[in-house]
Amino acid sequence: MTIKQMEAWHAASPLRYARRRTRVVMVGKVAVGGGNPLRIQTMTTTDTQDVAATVAQTLRCVAAGAEIVRITAPSLRDARALGPIRQALNAQGCDVPLVADIHFTPDAAMEAALHVEKVRINPGNFADSKAFRVRDYSDAEYAGELKRLEDKFMPLVLRCQQLGRAMRIGTNHGSLSDRIMNRFGDTPLGMVESAMEYLRVAKRAGYHDIILSMKSSNPKVMVQAYRLLAARMDEEDMDYPFHLGVTEAGEGEDGRIKSAAGIGALLEDGLGDTLRVSLTEEPEAEVPVAFSLAESYPSRPAACQAFPEGGDPLGLGQAWAQSHPLQGWQRSPSQRIALAGLGLGAEEPLRVFCLAPHPAQQAAANLAWLKAWPAAHPNTEARPEVLLLDIDSPAGLAGARELAKSLAGQPMAVVGGFSLEAASQLALGSGLAGVMLRGAAAAPAGVAALAQGLAAEGVALILEMPEGPGQQALEALESRLKAAEGAGASLALCVRSSSASSLIHLARGLHGFQARRGSAHPLLLAYASAEEEGRLVLSGATGLGSLLLDGLGDALLLEGSRDAAALGFNILQATGRRITRTEFISCPSCGRTLFDLQEVTARIKARTGHLTGVKIAIMGCIVNGPGEMADADFGYVGGQPGHINLFVGKQVVKKGIPFGQAEDALVGLIKEHGRWAEPLA
Repeated sequence: MTIKQMEAWHAASPLRYARRRTRVVMVGKVAVGGGNPLRIQTMTTTDTQDVAATVAQTLRCVAAGAEIVRITAPSLRDARALGPIRQALNAQGCDVPLVADIHFTPDAAMEAALHVEKVRINPGNFADSKAFRVRDYSDAEYAGELKRLEDKFMPLVLRCQQLGRAMRIGTNHGSLSDRIMNRFGDTPLGMVESAMEYLRVAKRAGYHDIILSMKSSNPKVMVQAYRLLAARMDEEDMDYPFHLGVTEAGEGEDGRIKSAAGIGALLEDGLGDTLRVSLTEEPEAEVPVAFSLAESYPSRPAACQAFPEGGDPLGLGQAWAQSHPLQGWQRSPSQRIALAGLGLGAEEPLRVFCLAPHPAQQAAANLAWLKAWPAAHPNTEARPEVLLLDIDSPAGLAGARELAKSLAGQPMAVVGGFSLEAASQLALGSGLAGVMLRGAAAAPAGVAALAQGLAAEGVALILEMPEGPGQQALEALESRLKAAEGAGASLALCVRSSSASSLIHLARGLHGFQARRGSAHPLLLAYASAEEEGRLVLSGATGLGSLLLDGLGDALLLEGSRDAAALGFNILQATGRRITRTEFISCPSCGRTLFDLQEVTARIKARTGHLTGVKIAIMGCIVNGPGEMADADFGYVGGQPGHINLFVGKQVVKKGIPFGQAEDALVGLIKEHGRWAEPLA
């Protein structure tokens, strides 16, 4: 992928927000794409053939603000039920556009198109059955497969074209056709090519009322696939809107964090025209979360841009893009420094900094908080590792020294945050692991003197990027950085912002800045916000999560949350950067679901939530089994009414287990594979 293509994915620049331009696609009365607002949708969880229940739930979703509602149609009978559902909604004055969700059954899609405003197909299973066969296709055989695909798909294209229906071509990671798997693998590129096969058929027919999605339960895969799709569509002169979502995100805070990391990262890239937050909760609960994610897009004043248009004379955006290909993920290289007994940077785990909950002088209170942490957060390897104390007085410094002494020999570091004036009064032998120099004005000579003293004591220096527009802030940082490097300091850098968007663009600029100057100091990402807790979870996961998904950052700091350290570890878990507990992949339920997902998910979490690094998928039906839990270690999947299938990876290993025995069987399976540990007392 060339730099030109990568810049097209980012519109103007990786350092500033600009929305990707698309055509407008009408979904009933709702215009998607172009300059229209981001559209919010959800999906019903009722049995589609229960018309009354589906209508009632749809009305609740609309009352919550949903602008588009999707309904599953796994069979021809379900597709026929969409007609009475549409009629009943119309009779109650509700003209919300409906979307039929189709898997495996072209006949159901053809029927559904008669009744709803949009039809969603999965290109991995619309014209193909999954046999999981390994096969080398010759070019002629591959062309024959594409002709077979076109023969199955073209009737639906023509029907939608004739009736004025929209279509979503929705690729799901893990449910790609054998043809795609054998040629492209289970990769973002395979996901993109799966959709492009269908797009090319529709384009030949002159049908363009299409929206696309690239969904995965893994935000890294999802983000890469959408970015790659945007670049590939630019190559083929296509401008269709995108529907965003992290599938099987889960429930509660975990589901919100994972969704915000993936969806937020793409919205900040300017990608996305409609979205759904897939939670294992009631569908109407998804809607306010989606609106909260979407509320600051797509309009954004130029004054909010960290790097205004034309504000990148050093080519920092290009430097960032060159080191972050659309496919593949790797952690940005950095040097290792020591913070007391902890390492920061290089191959060290990403560290979680947290602000002390009590003033620096209250050493005993801060120590008591640290000791109480395990009881408040049981069954997890996550622990506060780097405690940051704001020190602005001799009493504060004395308290920091006392705390550092109390923690000596433990895997815990104490860092003091100072202005240069306060830090210049720092006596040697402080016992601190590091000193963070806050971003206020600081003369290089003062920085050099401080750095020299800290280096002699083996204390790390963290330089915070000064406040202000990106280019000027980096210029100010350069003079201080040179002074500290010249004094032999053990250095890390910090970028801090109260805006998720600014944090993303400043951190990218700082990464490009380091690449241009040939330095690789570890990077602390700091997000500071006064938002209420629910909003902070989403904005923090957007700002920090976007950067973590791109491999940026060696540590993170959240300021403003009542439980910032736990939230920091949860963001690392959601982005796959550091796993400290069990990860659950649970679908949001729909009419295909064979058991109560919320109840079962809660029970399985209670039994297995203490495990570390184990991924468990809880799927309501076989469609959401091997097809949409590609990253899971173990799967608990509805196979038929009253019975569960258990998976290891994508392979079913036990079938038809009675529902009442299935949880014990899952625990037994985890034990068989050596992944079980008893809960802590």
